[in-house]
Amino acid sequence: MTDTSINLAVLDLVPVREGGTVSEAFAETAAIARTAEDLGYTRFWVAEHHGMEGIAGAAVSVVLAHVGHATSRIRIGAGGIMLPNHNPMVIAEQFGALDALFPGRIDLGLGRAPGAEQRVMRALHKDINQAAEAFPSDVVELQLHFAGDPRLPMQATPGLGANPEMWILGSSLFGAQLAAMLGLPYAFASHFAPDHLDAALKLYRDRFEPSARLSQPYVMAAINVIAADTDEEAVLLASSMDQSFVRLRSGSPGKLPPPVPGYRERLSPAERAMLDHIRQVSAVGSVETVRAGLAAFQTRTGADELIVAGATFDPAKRHRSLALTMEAAKTRMPAVAA
Repeated sequence: MTDTSINLAVLDLVPVREGGTVSEAFAETAAIARTAEDLGYTRFWVAEHHGMEGIAGAAVSVVLAHVGHATSRIRIGAGGIMLPNHNPMVIAEQFGALDALFPGRIDLGLGRAPGAEQRVMRALHKDINQAAEAFPSDVVELQLHFAGDPRLPMQATPGLGANPEMWILGSSLFGAQLAAMLGLPYAFASHFAPDHLDAALKLYRDRFEPSARLSQPYVMAAINVIAADTDEEAVLLASSMDQSFVRLRSGSPGKLPPPVPGYRERLSPAERAMLDHIRQVSAVGSVETVRAGLAAFQTRTGADELIVAGATFDPAKRHRSLALTMEAAKTRMPAVAA
């Protein structure tokens, strides 16, 4: 028998618990990153969200500096930076600084969606339509900043000569097409937007053009995972995440709530259908249940890596979930005869 493993990464939203503080959320994110590093996860990503009291990761580059100092080997990065919210030169400076602080460890995932409602876009002084339309040219400009292209009016310092691993993120066909055209790795947000997963991955692979960065397509797909000692415990733990999804979609987001027994049974049929649709790319349960879920999802997507999302109210349960998830990702395969 030989050991084979699914390559796993971690997506963290820096959740703020009910009764908890932002400072505690930052401390716990650093602790989770250390656990992920010790367990052998490939990378640890933080996502940009604004105006949400239950998510403390808005200043992604600052959080990554904190995580970088708490770890030593694991790749760390943005999953992602919503580039329409920013000036490319500023992002080049931020991630140039991170690359100088943690050389060879920085990922820069770029998304087109603003990741914010209209109210937040107004607070950022951004026109949502213009910013989204400029996304492809902004990605190219960002590449030029790192390369020190002389056509730019000013060189980013830090930034010039930096070499973060750039990714395109997506939840539709647009990002897949752009990633293929630029020859960049592609990550799909199937943990909350699963509808276009299969079509986007096919488009990306079919249209991929090799680049100096990447010779062949490279895919990462996101899946919600909560692992526990039993299926029943995992379902209970996942009810915190379920509540957050329902509250967000009903327009009343808040801090991460404690688990509620039988939560799904309390929902209306419409709420349950909405939750089931959003959470259809999930593996929640014991090691065996999660193993089957990860294997099925990897078979479906052919992904080079899976990135696991999911939060628990009790931080210790998140550490335990990551350990059990990594155990589940390891399979026993028959040895090939010589």
